[in-house]
Amino acid sequence: MALSTFLFDLDGTLIDSIELILRSYRHTMRAHRGLEPPDEVWMKGLGTPLWVQFRDWTDDPAEIEAMVATYRAYNLEHHDALVRPYEGVVAAVQTLQRKGKTLGLVTSKMRSGALRGLRLAGLEDAFTAIVGADEVTHPKPHPEPVLKALELLDAPATGAVFIGDSRHDIACGRAAGVKTAAVLWGPFGRSDLEDLHPDYWLERPEDLTLLTP
Repeated sequence: MALSTFLFDLDGTLIDSIELILRSYRHTMRAHRGLEPPDEVWMKGLGTPLWVQFRDWTDDPAEIEAMVATYRAYNLEHHDALVRPYEGVVAAVQTLQRKGKTLGLVTSKMRSGALRGLRLAGLEDAFTAIVGADEVTHPKPHPEPVLKALELLDAPATGAVFIGDSRHDIACGRAAGVKTAAVLWGPFGRSDLEDLHPDYWLERPEDLTLLTP
């Protein structure tokens, strides 16, 4: 069946925000723990909401809330200086639009943060539906975010693909019953994802147009 619905992750897929994310994490850990864990610790959870990742450090809801607030304040302050769309992404998304494909965004960011990233990339009008972490009960890798996007788009799982860079994206899409596409221009390589057997490998943004005639 031809693909008609394209669901995208945001960070590491459409926009290169990885350095900002890591700086925000380091800043938060220095402020709240007086230490700076290796970046690999944070990268393992990349693609899941902040509260999920900080739960690895504390079970105290108030402390998690404070850590999230510290992270977001730093992230917003430095966002526009450090975030850029990946080269070729905007053109590829626009090509899908011209071909009449249905586009949605499924992100572990809150909606407000996602909109800021989309505006910076010039993609604020590209997606018919946006599902943020603050709009679901169970975030990625649970299938709920993708299933909610399909519901908002009134689109079936057949003919849909979820495009992302992390293990959480591939697991989420697979659990939701859609095709999955792993991008290799983000922070993760083929060796990080190959055991999940995504349906498609995308070496560069231009490869998105190969998924549709």
